[in-house]
Amino acid sequence: MIPAVGTPKTGNSVRIIGGIWRGRRVAFPDLPGLRPTPDRVRETVFNWLQYSLVGAKCLDLFAGSGALGIEALSRGAQEVVFVEQAPPAARNLREQLTRLKGLAKARIMEMGAARYLRSAPRFFDIVFMDPPFGQDALAEYVPVLEMGGWVTNGSMVYLENERAAGVPRLPSHWEVLKSKSAGEVGYHLARINGRIKANE
Repeated sequence: MIPAVGTPKTGNSVRIIGGIWRGRRVAFPDLPGLRPTPDRVRETVFNWLQYSLVGAKCLDLFAGSGALGIEALSRGAQEVVFVEQAPPAARNLREQLTRLKGLAKARIMEMGAARYLRSAPRFFDIVFMDPPFGQDALAEYVPVLEMGGWVTNGSMVYLENERAAGVPRLPSHWEVLKSKSAGEVGYHLARINGRIKANE
């Protein structure tokens, strides 16, 4: 077994599935609400995204363990911005990326998603939205992401929620390309196809 990179005392870790760090394990702290996307789900999601990742600029809006953003970097993303408000998780992310020699392509923003989305916007090619369950966070943050200028025509958005919640409500010009579930997790991939004018 390949050891985790800097495994915390709890022993929590996730496996990188593909790319240059394939097979490496990345540690994460034991924090309430920190729920990494399961391996099986990530494998499916990155199969969906395989032709969009190389050179992509990505936003991991609820980074947590960093599993999604680190997987994207491993598979050729140009840059990933990790947004994580819990200081222990943000510090751990920096440590893991340093050990993987991936920090040069990463930015770690130690703040909540709402605060980050109030900053000066920039377009991302791929956005990962995997918020804590039970807070209906997608309903809150999807409109902010859309209206704030963080995505544009052709951007891809990965959304994860409780399976029972079904496909999240999205703007009319967001096309759901894929939608699956595994256990209690529902996961979906959408693409932005243009914008709706304010007077429409």
